[in-house]
Amino acid sequence: MLWFKRFGLLALVTALSTTSVVAEEANFQTLTLSPGFKSSTGVTSGYTSGSFSLSAIANRDRYKNPCIGFGSPKPDHTIVLERDFPRLTVQVDSRGKDTTLVIQGPDGTMRCGDDTGRRKDASFQDQNWKAGRYNIWIGSIEAGKTWNYRLSVKE
Repeated sequence: MLWFKRFGLLALVTALSTTSVVAEEANFQTLTLSPGFKSSTGVTSGYTSGSFSLSAIANRDRYKNPCIGFGSPKPDHTIVLERDFPRLTVQVDSRGKDTTLVIQGPDGTMRCGDDTGRRKDASFQDQNWKAGRYNIWIGSIEAGKTWNYRLSVKE
């Protein structure tokens, strides 16, 4: 019986430890947005870092766009949408560095962006954003590059 109590306690501690890893916080700021948010509320900043292949998170998104680049295994940002949004644009501004973007929605839906037109900065524009938590990874096209960026979300 004593063995069972110890094993049960060990299992509980292990489960709690695993849960905290899964619920790990983002590297940078979380944005919480509701429809009609001020443009300044949808802006944050950070920097690219790491050699983790973002294609390990998802190879392609729901539109068959490739998910590419290198960054941190942890999300860089979290965006919490308090309500559904009919349309959003998520854009990276790194002053022309070659950035990538991976967005994981609350239901596991993936959205991935790379170059925006002739610009090397990544962006993604889409419809039907459901309320919930979105994990955002900002990557660089080359492993280990550290580039400052500004992330903006627009309706």
